[in-house]
Amino acid sequence: MLPDVFGALANSARRTVLDALRAGPRTAGELTGLLDLSRSAASEHLAVLRDAGLVREERQGRNRVYHLQAAGLLEVQDWVGHFEHYWGGRLDALADLLDEERTS
Repeated sequence: MLPDVFGALANSARRTVLDALRAGPRTAGELTGLLDLSRSAASEHLAVLRDAGLVREERQGRNRVYHLQAAGLLEVQDWVGHFEHYWGGRLDALADLLDEERTS
C-alpha cells in the first residue's frame, strides 16, 4: 500500500507535529504536549505520519524520538508545483493592472 501523504497532511494536529520537527527531533512526550491531546490520540497521529513516510521513529531507552522525513513531502511539492505557472500568470496580470492604474 502506498503512503497517503495528502491524507496525513489533512489534519492540523499532524501538521503541527511536522512543523515542530523542522527544528529537530522531539520525543513522543514533547509532541504530545504540543498537541494538547491524550497520549493515545497523539500516538495515532504519530502512527499516521510514520505510515505516510513523513516521520521516522527511533527508540532511545524508554523514549521514542521522532525525526522529520522531509523527502516524504516531495510528492506534495511536485503536485503544488503544477500550480506555480497558474499563480505566476495571475500575479503578473495583477501587477500589470496595478501598473496601469498608477499611470492613469
